[in-house]
Parts: sequence; C-alpha cells; structure tokens
Amino acid sequence: MPPKREVTVEGEPRMSYVHELIELAKRHNPGEPEFHQAVDEVLTSLEPALARHPEYQENRILERLIEPERVILFRVPWMDDQGRIQINRGYRIEFNSAIGPYKGGLRFHPTVNLGILKFLAFEQTFKNALTTLPMGGGKGGSDFDPKGKSDNEVMRFCQSLMTELARHIGPDTDVPAGDIGVGGREIGYLFGQYKRLRNEFTGVLTGKGLNWGGSLIRPEATGYGAVYFAQNMLATRNETLEDKICTVSGSGNVAQYTVEKVNQLGGKCVTLSDSSGFIHDPDGIDAQKLAYVMKLKNVKRGRIKEYVDQYPRATFHEGARPWGVPCNCAFPSATQNEVELRDAEALVKNGCTLVSEGANMPTAPDAVDVFIANKILYGPGKAANAGGVAVSGLEMAQNSQHVTWLRDEVDKRLNDIMRTIHDTAFAIAKEYGHAGNYVVGANIAGFLKVADAMLDQGLV
Repeated sequence: MPPKREVTVEGEPRMSYVHELIELAKRHNPGEPEFHQAVDEVLTSLEPALARHPEYQENRILERLIEPERVILFRVPWMDDQGRIQINRGYRIEFNSAIGPYKGGLRFHPTVNLGILKFLAFEQTFKNALTTLPMGGGKGGSDFDPKGKSDNEVMRFCQSLMTELARHIGPDTDVPAGDIGVGGREIGYLFGQYKRLRNEFTGVLTGKGLNWGGSLIRPEATGYGAVYFAQNMLATRNETLEDKICTVSGSGNVAQYTVEKVNQLGGKCVTLSDSSGFIHDPDGIDAQKLAYVMKLKNVKRGRIKEYVDQYPRATFHEGARPWGVPCNCAFPSATQNEVELRDAEALVKNGCTLVSEGANMPTAPDAVDVFIANKILYGPGKAANAGGVAVSGLEMAQNSQHVTWLRDEVDKRLNDIMRTIHDTAFAIAKEYGHAGNYVVGANIAGFLKVADAMLDQGLV
C-alpha cells in the first residue's frame, strides 16, 4: 500500500503522521525487515485511535513506543564436547516497561538477529497488555542452535549466556521465558546458573519445572490459548470446533498442544510440519498418534517425516507447508511469515473460514489482507497466542505468593483470559469502525493501555 498523503495549507503534499513514523523506523533500523513489518502493521491500524486521542501525538507516544528502552548485546563463549571454543551472540531487548517488568521469551535459533528480536519484543508489548496482567514487553535469545548438541554442550552454553544476562534481569525487572529452541531443559540450566550467581531462589524465569516453581498448564498454554481464542471467534457465528477439519503447522510445543485441545473439543487435526516439510494424515492425529509425535520431537528430537514410517496412511510432503490441504480451520504454529499470499488464497479456495495464530506474526501482510477481504475469522498472534505469556504471568503470581494452583484452576484462568482478550478486541474493533477486524481491535486495545500508562508516568 503506498504511503497516505495529506495536503498542507500551502498545498504541498506530505506523508501522514503515521506513515512518517513508519519511514522513520525504517531509516533508524536498517536491515530489520521483520521489525519494519511489525511497526507498519501496528501503527497503520492505530490511526482511528490517534484521530480520537490527539494527546498521544502531542506527547510523542508513538515515537517513544517504537524505540526500545534498552538493547543488550553480548558475546557468549562456550566449549563444545571436543574441547573447541565456540562463540555466539546473546541478546536481550527490554522494549517497554510502562505496565510492568519486561516479559518475553528467549529464542535459540541460527536465524536469531537484532531485527527479529525487536519485532518480537515490540509485539510482546501489546500482547502482554491484552492479557490484563501487569507485564511489559521484552524478548531475547541467541543464534546458538541447540539441535544436534549434547546435554552438556547445551548446559555449558546456557551457563555462559546466563553469566552475562543475570546482571540485567530479575523478578521485578525482567522475567524471561522459553521460546523456539528453549524448552524445559534450557530453562533448567539457565535458572540453575542464575541461582548460583545471585544466591537467590526467585521467579526470575517462567516455564520452570513443576517441582521447582513452575506452573501447571504452562507447556500447554500457547496451544490451548490459540484454540480457546478460535472457539470464541467461532461463537460469534454460532459455531463450535466440533467436527471441524484443522491444519496445524509446526510440531513443537505450540503445535502439539493445539492438536491436543482441538481433539478435546471435537475437531480433527490432519497436519503437522517442521523445516523439512509437512505430514498429512487424513484419518486425524488422535491422542495415540500425538503421543508418538511428542516422543519423536521432545525426546528423540527427530524429524516429522518419521511419522509416516509409524503411520503409513499418512503422507510426507518434502519442503512444503500444509496450507494447500482443505480444512475448516488453520493454526499457523511454526514461525514468522510462514503463510504467504498464495497460501492464504489456497486456504480461502479450499474452504477455510478461521485462522488462529499460534506463532508470532506467521502471516505476511498481503495474506492478512486476503483473510480480511474474505471475512475469514482471523486471530492475530498478539491476541490468539497470548495464552503462553498469560500463564507465565500466572506462574509469576504463584511464585510471589509461594503457592501452586491446581491444574483446573490454571486452565480456567487461561480460558477466562483468552475470552477477555477476544471480547476486548471484538468490542474495540466495533467501537472504532472496524467490526470483525481482530487486528485493529487487538492493536488498539493493547496500545491504549500502554499509551495511557506512559502518559501517566511522564517523560521517561
């Protein structure tokens, strides 16, 4: 979409305020396309709110919002099992603390760079605001790849990273969690080193083991939350997930528990994927098959193509994504920009009526336009996948009270939070003239909470 233009008193054309800021962000952050994309998507959707609230422009809230409060970059030296010294980069982006301590995951993956983490931290700021919990936005990680590494190599890397990171985080300052490449094993090693360095047992990380401060439902939370959000979207059309055919991308934590919850609600998931391709099982991935996937990916750390060796009625599609498979509902749960324009068109053509994002920004902007133009129920990641950070916030609450809630209580709170996020985004979209557009509703709702807190706290 070309930049919008206004006409000044002198008659000379100029860019609108929002598009001037988008161009400013691109100039100030060269070579960071994911961050540019996130800023463009959020700021463009905020125009109705800015027109109604001139105080945000007067106080330059947006200029402050697109600039991280703090960016931390450091060297992470570690030794592999052959005694060779390896060097990686570590990052922590502390983006916005207007409504609470920085909160967001750590990602270990070769593709990690400054631009990707800034996009994730920027998105996290609004996502956390939507949860109704007091959490600011942050993100971090490293270009370290845990795949193919021994437990001892992962431990040495995590200990080296935490040796530097520990000075920047804390239960009332910045509370990291897991993300791609950072599961229970990595959180354990990171927490152990933090405890060793600081001589304190605090809720500085979430996603901890159940026997040392973790919360029930935390591993399931992002996947469950994306399904709960889908359930609420369907309810606006008097539908349920019963008998719906669902395609799911990814095969990690989010995808696994998306499948589990869809099964529990009567739907049928027929795909999973990883970087090598996707499997299509027309019979559905039931509880027994899902247990096999969990063992394959979480214990053996194998590839999804091995699924067809165990279940030969399924087919493996090398180097492809599952969006050409006919379905009623789609759950992108792998990584950013995995749903491109042609994928969105294929989904619409094949009868998909709902997309609920388990991953962060998995849909490219022109694909989002296709969904909205075709009145697809489209739940953007900052709303639909907020369940993970919501239960992280509940884990922080349990840690601060030195209590552990029962599984049913955490699950009920998660369901309630996802319903609140849905209802808020739905109502705000309607209020600002974009009924049914969850992108506009979620962005404005999250923005209003953060912007008002920034106004209250003065120029900081």
